[in-house]
Amino acid sequence: MFDKSQEELKALGADITTAEIAQQPDLWEDTLKIYEDNLDAIEAFLADARAMGEGRLSVVFTGAGTSDYVGDTAAPYLRHAGDLALYDFKPVATTDIVSAPRDFLNSDEPTLLVSFARSGNSPESLAAVQVARSYVKNVKFLNITCAPEGKLAVESAGDPDALTLLIPRANDKGFAMTGSFSCMTLLSTLIFDTASLEQKCAWVSQIAEMGREVVSREGEVADFLAGDFNRVTYLGSGSFVGLAQEAQLKILELAHGLVATSWDSSMGYRHGPKSFVDDKTLVFVFVNNDAYTRQYDLDILNEIGGDKIAQRTIAVQQDAGALFAGDSFTFSGRDALPEGYLALPFIMVAQVVSLLNSVRVGNTPDTPSPTGTVNRVVKGVTIHPFEA
Repeated sequence: MFDKSQEELKALGADITTAEIAQQPDLWEDTLKIYEDNLDAIEAFLADARAMGEGRLSVVFTGAGTSDYVGDTAAPYLRHAGDLALYDFKPVATTDIVSAPRDFLNSDEPTLLVSFARSGNSPESLAAVQVARSYVKNVKFLNITCAPEGKLAVESAGDPDALTLLIPRANDKGFAMTGSFSCMTLLSTLIFDTASLEQKCAWVSQIAEMGREVVSREGEVADFLAGDFNRVTYLGSGSFVGLAQEAQLKILELAHGLVATSWDSSMGYRHGPKSFVDDKTLVFVFVNNDAYTRQYDLDILNEIGGDKIAQRTIAVQQDAGALFAGDSFTFSGRDALPEGYLALPFIMVAQVVSLLNSVRVGNTPDTPSPTGTVNRVVKGVTIHPFEA
């Protein structure tokens, strides 16, 4: 796909999504620059947020769909890489906050609501802010969004309790979120990771190289899809559980449900969900670089591969420890990355899988929902009044 002409891609209905997947390494470097340019404002805002009360500040990462999976991917890493004396990281979907705020927010707990939104126009994105404002006694709002003209950014302008950080080049025009997901994940990780700026710059430089490698190795990904399969599952541990959910959603969205999908943790998959796997299933496992956690990812790879119940069992891994000996997309020749950063080149592999699969089943990746019943910005949502 990355070697095709613009005319060929347009004929496939894939020119937008293909370009947006490929440009992500450049966007990651842009995102680092956005972080550096706003560092003083970020630190001042976080200091004000911490001053709302004693003890750790509750940091609630929120969004809907792919934007929800940003928090699911970033929070597990930050629970050991962030400053746990200051922050308590909690991923909670906007859909949960809006529908059942008392179940997910503590009105007496000082809270920083970190909203992730590609467009900032989803009804839940806006309603979650209003619900939190009315229900939580001490609350501030950090908005990480890609659309300067979106309602979330516009309505937060001038709000002394809000800071909005924009990643405008990551405002994907295609149906599926690709660069918006990876850039919002990266920016939130950069903000709360306690690593030095020098180390963060080195990690971003490395993931950009790895992302460009994914583009150049598209043929290897295509080989994984050469068989007659109709099911795909993604597994992972730690941050990669959230990543697995995002990866399976990309298959589901771009193929318009024509390929069945599932996701789970590497250990959790045995407890019933493994029943999904048959001889027409591709199983992908994101392998963690933490030496302890990695063992569990390799265990499930070896188990499913040894059982010979799947059509193919494929590791997405970095050469940073014990490796799966079977089918794999392996990044070699670089320093081992922590999961918060390794997630980005890993998700690019999954995005390429989804792109190629969409074309394989005769769908159009840029506009995968022919009936229009699933939309780029969700429609048909009724927000009911909430009384705190």
